[in-house]
Amino acid sequence: MKKLYYLMAFAILITTQSCWVYSFGGVNLDPKIKTVQVDYFPNNARLIEPGLAQTFTITLQDIFISQTNLGMVKNGGDIYFEGEITGYRINPMTATADQKAAQNRLTITVNVRYFNKYEEDKEFEQSFSFYHDYDANAQLVGGVLQDALAIIFERITQDIFNASVAQW
Repeated sequence: MKKLYYLMAFAILITTQSCWVYSFGGVNLDPKIKTVQVDYFPNNARLIEPGLAQTFTITLQDIFISQTNLGMVKNGGDIYFEGEITGYRINPMTATADQKAAQNRLTITVNVRYFNKYEEDKEFEQSFSFYHDYDANAQLVGGVLQDALAIIFERITQDIFNASVAQW
């Protein structure tokens, strides 16, 4: 009986210890970091989609609001993101038997500069890109465009988050 008690105590100790070491959010930041600043990402791509820059900027801000306890500030953030949308292109991907496009691919590329007030060795400038394939018969407007942007921006912003604060 005494061995069972020690075994249970050991299991509880190991379980609680592992919770202190592991972060479910995956965020790996200096404890002094309390705020994040995400500047507006202008659309500098050759092909301009209205509202793209604002939608991306808000999506990037939202991931930090939802996945960290950092406060969002307009100036003087402890960590700071700036950059621009550098690519927005549509290419045919697959063809039908009569040599017509069956699928198109929308690809968006974003250049990001990340600054960290307390951990300068973790700063970077990097391009992030992702794509979404859609039926060639569909027009890239309305719901089709919104779905594509949601998928692409979710992936790009998660990649930026991972590279900056999760350091995956």
